[in-house]
Amino acid sequence: MRALILAALMVTTIPAAGWSAPADVKASVASTASRSEANVKLDESRKPAEVLKFLGLQKGMWVADPFGGNLYWAEITAPAVGPKGRVTIWEPKQFYDQKTYDNYMALKVKQPNVWMRVSPFEAPDLPGKYDFMLINLDYHDVYWESAKYGITRMEPDQWLKVVYDAMKPGAVVGVVDHVAAPGDTRETVEKLHRIDPATVKADFKRAGFVLEAESNLLRNPADDHSKLVFDPAIRGKTDRFIFKFRKPR
Repeated sequence: MRALILAALMVTTIPAAGWSAPADVKASVASTASRSEANVKLDESRKPAEVLKFLGLQKGMWVADPFGGNLYWAEITAPAVGPKGRVTIWEPKQFYDQKTYDNYMALKVKQPNVWMRVSPFEAPDLPGKYDFMLINLDYHDVYWESAKYGITRMEPDQWLKVVYDAMKPGAVVGVVDHVAAPGDTRETVEKLHRIDPATVKADFKRAGFVLEAESNLLRNPADDHSKLVFDPAIRGKTDRFIFKFRKPR
């Protein structure tokens, strides 16, 4: 496994130069033959083309894809940003295994502009400077602890400092997550894997980001925020917010 991790960590860290044209996300999403069947099935719920258009993905961007080990977003963003762009997946080592590595290497054969880095959940490894990041349905887990998975208590401010430092001035960080009612954040995350949107806004503001826009694209008023997101009655249909944050220039 050590050899696998070392291989996965090989990455160039000099940013690409310039970008200006919108990425052709629709074409990447429609290219289902080059994506895993399991990931394609998630499109109806996730609306990737619409989300990435809202967040402003551009050709040539250097993209950070945290928690991206299932390759859902990398399969779409890597061809969309083109050969001058790059996608760096960061996967917590607690979830990294042989299957993750094999799937990543298979994707890299098709998309040489994809890289993967692995480090502890509590210490994201994001060298270089990125133009774009999407944290999809995972930010709440920064408030999560798990003896089963070996995840210790984290401080969101410290975790977000790593993110802030990894982004170029003017870079975009998109956050999509499951809506929770106001309350104790850690208790809610442990019980439901949801987070209060106000908590996310406050965390990112303290980190130095500016909230530029938000979207109702994935909102669902039928979700009363009381169920665990993995409950079959609501899974894939949760009420989700989309925030577009920007690092000041």
